[in-house]
Amino acid sequence: MKILMVCLGNICRSPLAHGIMEHIVREKGLDWEVDSAGTGDWHIGSAPDRRSIAIAKNYGLDISNQCCRQITVLDFERFDRIFVMDKMNLRDVLSLARTEEDKRKVKLLLDTEVVPDPYYEDDQFDTVYKMVEDGCRKILEKELKAESSRSL
Repeated sequence: MKILMVCLGNICRSPLAHGIMEHIVREKGLDWEVDSAGTGDWHIGSAPDRRSIAIAKNYGLDISNQCCRQITVLDFERFDRIFVMDKMNLRDVLSLARTEEDKRKVKLLLDTEVVPDPYYEDDQFDTVYKMVEDGCRKILEKELKAESSRSL
């Protein structure tokens, strides 16, 4: 399974989702690939936001080596699932999709709820971390169930 996490700038939410999902799949002994990207190009080549790095560290994760990048059309070929943090990200990523199959790969991380952008709200990073972790665990559970039923 190859999963891409996407937010606006790839410095706050998607790096957290990337680090959390990577940690969870490693815990389960799965050989999944996880990456993250932004819909915008402002932070290409930068590390995640210092506050995302700090909150991840508080939970025992190191995301400081991640490098921000922008999503491209080629990501639809590389990844099985693309999870976005909010409806604006959803619209922007879907606008890159070339086929119906591409579009089916794109989903909100939290199904019906959006992950708020904590960039302007320092006190939201912990809340965002917990929301993203819960979403990642649900995705893992859903994917493992689907995989199990396909192998029957």
